[in-house]
Amino acid sequence: MSVSKSVEVKNLFFKYGTFKGAVNILSELNLDIYKGEFMVLLGPSGCGKTTLLNCIAGLLDLDKGQIWIEGNNVTWKEPKDRNIGMVFQNYALYPSMTVVKNLSFGLKMTGASKTIIEKKVKEVSGLLQISDFLHRKPAQLSGGQRQRVAIGRALVRGAKVFLFDEPLSNLDAKLRAELRYEIKKLHRDLDNTMIYVTHDQIEAMTLADRIAVMKDGIIQQLDIPKEIYNKPSNFFVAGFIGSPSMNFMKGKILSNENIFEIGQTKISLQNYPFINSIGSDTEVIFGIRPEDININKNNVPSLKCKVELIEPMGADTLIWTSIEKKPISIRIEGNKSFELGDEIEITLNITRASIFDKISEKRI
Repeated sequence: MSVSKSVEVKNLFFKYGTFKGAVNILSELNLDIYKGEFMVLLGPSGCGKTTLLNCIAGLLDLDKGQIWIEGNNVTWKEPKDRNIGMVFQNYALYPSMTVVKNLSFGLKMTGASKTIIEKKVKEVSGLLQISDFLHRKPAQLSGGQRQRVAIGRALVRGAKVFLFDEPLSNLDAKLRAELRYEIKKLHRDLDNTMIYVTHDQIEAMTLADRIAVMKDGIIQQLDIPKEIYNKPSNFFVAGFIGSPSMNFMKGKILSNENIFEIGQTKISLQNYPFINSIGSDTEVIFGIRPEDININKNNVPSLKCKVELIEPMGADTLIWTSIEKKPISIRIEGNKSFELGDEIEITLNITRASIFDKISEKRI
C-alpha cells in the first residue's frame, strides 16, 4: 500500500537579487513529504533550508517550479489559503493580547463561531499545558511558555501541515530538551505532517522520521536518521552529523593489500564492506566515529598512541590522541579513567568506518 504525499516540491528555483546580480539559492530542488511524516530540513546557516520552508509557506514567490499541498497546486496561493500552520523562531505573538486572544485570533479572522473557538482553545491549551496562563500577556511568560503559545496558535487553525522555523533556537539547553519532547509527543498524538527547520543536528536526529541534509541549496542526503548517521553519502554529511564529529584522515589505499596508509601508519581495511570497489593507490579520506574506536582490546592488531587531552562529559568521556599528528577523539564510558601522557593501544571497528573519494568527496 503506497503512502500518499502531503507536500510536493517540484523542480523549485529561487534566487535573490536583480537579473545581473542574482544569486541562486535553490535550483532544481525536488522533495516529497508524506502524510503524517516529520521531515527535518537540516544544514548550516545559508544553506537554503529556511528559504525552502518560506517557499512552501507562500512567504516567497518562486522563480520556477511548483508547490503542492494535500493534492492541490498552491504555487501562487496566499499563505492563508494553503492550509498550513507556521511557528517562527521569534514566537511572533501579539504583545498587547492575552494568551487566549493570541490563540483565538486566527479563528476569529476566519469567522468561526464563539463555540468553536472556545472548544478549540480549550483542546489546544490542554494539550500544550498552557491552560493556567490563558489570561496572561506574552511579556508575563517564560520563553518556553511563549513557544508553546506560538505552537498552539498554529494548532487551533486545524492545519494539515505545520511548518517550524528553528522554534527552539532562542531557548536554553534544558528548555530545548523539554520542548523537543513536547513536539515529538505532539506529532505522535496529532499525526499531522510537520516540516521542521534547524541547524542543530541533535534536534534533527531526535525528532525526524526523515532528514534532508542541505548545503548550498542542494539536498546532500535524504534518509532516516540512522542511515544518515551510519552511512553518510559524502564527506560534508559525515562531518556535519555527529557530536563530536567523525574523525577524518587523508591517505591512500595500497595496491592490492587492503591497507589504508597515512604517513608511516598502516591500517587494515580487510573487513570494510566495499573494499573491492576501491581501486589501487586511490587517494581517499578515511572516517570513523569516536565510539567506533576501542582502547586495549586483546588479540587484535592495534595502534600505539598517547593520551593528549581528556574531556569528561558525564556519562561519556572523550579521549584525544593523534595518528601521524592528526587529532583523533575516542568516546569511552565515563567511569573509566586515564591520565595525560598514558600510553594506549587502540583498535578501529573497520566495519563501521566510512571511506570517501578524495576528489568527489562521495562515499565509496
